[in-house]
Amino acid sequence: MPSVMRWVFAVLHRLLPEPARPNSLHDQNDWMTMMNDRKERIALLRKRAENKILILDGAMGTMIQKHKLSEEDYRGERFADWKQDLKGNNDLLSLTRPDIIKDIHLQYIAAGADLQGTNTFSATTIAQADYGMESLAYEINYESAKIARAACDEWEAAHPGDVRFVNGAIGPTNRTASISPDVNNPGFRGVNFDQLREAYKEAVNGLLDGGADALLVETIFDTLNAKAALFAIDEVLEERGEDVPVLISGTITDASGRTLSGQTTEAFYNSVRHAKPFSIGLNCALGAAQLRPYVQELSRIAECRVSVYPNAGLPNEFGEYDQSDAEMAALVKEWADTGMVNLLGGCCGTTPPHIKAIADAVANANPRKLPVIEPKMRLSGLEPFNAA
Repeated sequence: MPSVMRWVFAVLHRLLPEPARPNSLHDQNDWMTMMNDRKERIALLRKRAENKILILDGAMGTMIQKHKLSEEDYRGERFADWKQDLKGNNDLLSLTRPDIIKDIHLQYIAAGADLQGTNTFSATTIAQADYGMESLAYEINYESAKIARAACDEWEAAHPGDVRFVNGAIGPTNRTASISPDVNNPGFRGVNFDQLREAYKEAVNGLLDGGADALLVETIFDTLNAKAALFAIDEVLEERGEDVPVLISGTITDASGRTLSGQTTEAFYNSVRHAKPFSIGLNCALGAAQLRPYVQELSRIAECRVSVYPNAGLPNEFGEYDQSDAEMAALVKEWADTGMVNLLGGCCGTTPPHIKAIADAVANANPRKLPVIEPKMRLSGLEPFNAA
């Protein structure tokens, strides 16, 4: 954001009343304690990133599927009479089956994950509209972050000094701001930038109020959606007077090496580098073998850390993932050994054994050194444009 705009927001922040907080944080002492604790954890996270390859967790959805939950599990008592089917709304389980979500976090923590992604991939008003649950978006984000925070705190209590971090997950929503969903009307859009911005702001506030240490804008298939999320994060952090690490992770949809909205890896990076992220990376859609050339490209061009959490190979004819933990760990170890990555984890099909295998494989590897990149005007459309 330009310096003049930052100054304007700073002035407004002093003049406007404090944003509303959830009931449990109304006490100013509680609020300040949480902020100070987060600052300490963020400082530790940044320091840890200098000395080791940080380990992200694996797939939340894959672990939830192993429980073979029924419609009643999703509904619980609170939503027993809800007018729509709720099975498949995994984010809702943070309200109806928090025990399952916490146990999943604890399994990934025990496997070696430094950062715990919250159960909030679809926890925006836009995505929750499929279930008529738009009004629950803030609560789902808040409670999901609290569950992840509780799991991290429980682990640290049993293992003093072994701090783990809550990574507030912000998914892409189920709509795209760049592409028409109607083949007969290419100018139509199912959502616009301001709608996305407002939805993301609510989600971000919920995640931070619940105890997130970092924010992850993930599985980006449309860069315009991501830019709305980054704009919303910037606004929220300005309003709150906080500085929180932001992780960005895009999705290469196929062998073309492009996102769904058409950008190459470098063009995508040029589009979001203004956010000065903690890390930039790729996840989902492809397995580690297919992602390697794009990881190598990011490693070459990114001024910040590089993160990757691929799927457990490509899905089979039944949509399931067969790649073993040993196979996946061997593939990503080569990235670490050649100095290409700073954060590693797993996406679809990965489980705690995958994360443990990855953590063990790269335990002695050094994180990628941040390069000094020659200053240029770096622009992008579908392709990058770097002015000499």
